[in-house]
Amino acid sequence: MPRFFVDTPLFAPGEIALPPGAARHVQVLRLQPGSALTLFDGSGPEWQAEVTAMGRSEVRVTLLQADRPQRELARAVTLAVAMPANDRMDFLVEKASELGAAAIQPLMSERSVLRLVGERADKKRAHWQGVAVAAAEQSGRTVPLRVAPVLALTSWLSALPEPHADEWRGLLSPRAAQPLAAFALQQALFLSGPEGGLSDAEEDAARARGFAAISLGPRILRADTAPLAVLSWLALI
Repeated sequence: MPRFFVDTPLFAPGEIALPPGAARHVQVLRLQPGSALTLFDGSGPEWQAEVTAMGRSEVRVTLLQADRPQRELARAVTLAVAMPANDRMDFLVEKASELGAAAIQPLMSERSVLRLVGERADKKRAHWQGVAVAAAEQSGRTVPLRVAPVLALTSWLSALPEPHADEWRGLLSPRAAQPLAAFALQQALFLSGPEGGLSDAEEDAARARGFAAISLGPRILRADTAPLAVLSWLALI
C-alpha cells in the first residue's frame, strides 16, 4: 500500500485536502478515488486513508483509522557525524533513517573535506531532511529522522550540556580499546569522525564533554560505515 509523509498535523477521522508534496506523489502514482493509502505526520501515529477526489490542483482523502505501530528503536540514538564528502552523506542519512536513528547532527571537523556554511548549509540540510522523510516512507517509520543544522565540531562540543543520568555518549575511535558491547546503552549520542578521523585534540575535547571512546573492531571503517555499524548492532539487541 502506498505510504506518504504529510507536513501538516493529522488529528481525527474525516476528509482533508492533501498538502502539495503528498498530493504530487498520489498524482504521480495515478491513484484513483477508492484507492487505499497510509499517511503519517511524524508525530507517531499512522493513518489508514482512502482517496476520495482527484483533481489537477487538489487531492482529497478520507482519514479512516489511526494506528500506533512500534517500529522505533528501544532507545533514542543521535549520530553526530563529521560529514563525509560527495554523495556519502546522502547514503548515511538514508541508511541511518532506515536503521532507526532519531537524529543526525552534521559537523565540520579539522580534517573534514565537506565544508558548508550559510545558505549552502541550509539547502543541504533541507535536502538531507527530504532524504530522511523518503526513507521513513519506505521503511515504515512513523517518526522521520531529524537532521540538525550544520555546525563546527568545536562549537557543538562547547555548547553540549552535561550528560544527564539516562544518556550515554560514545566516541567512535580506532584508537579505543573498549568494544561497543562493553557499555550499557540507554539514550545514546555517538560522535564519529570524517575521512582521516578526528584529531587528537578533537578526541580529547570530546572526552572532556563526557564521551567514552569505543572500538568497533580491528578494521578501519569508512566515515559513512562506522555510525551505521553502531546502528545495525543496536537494532538487533
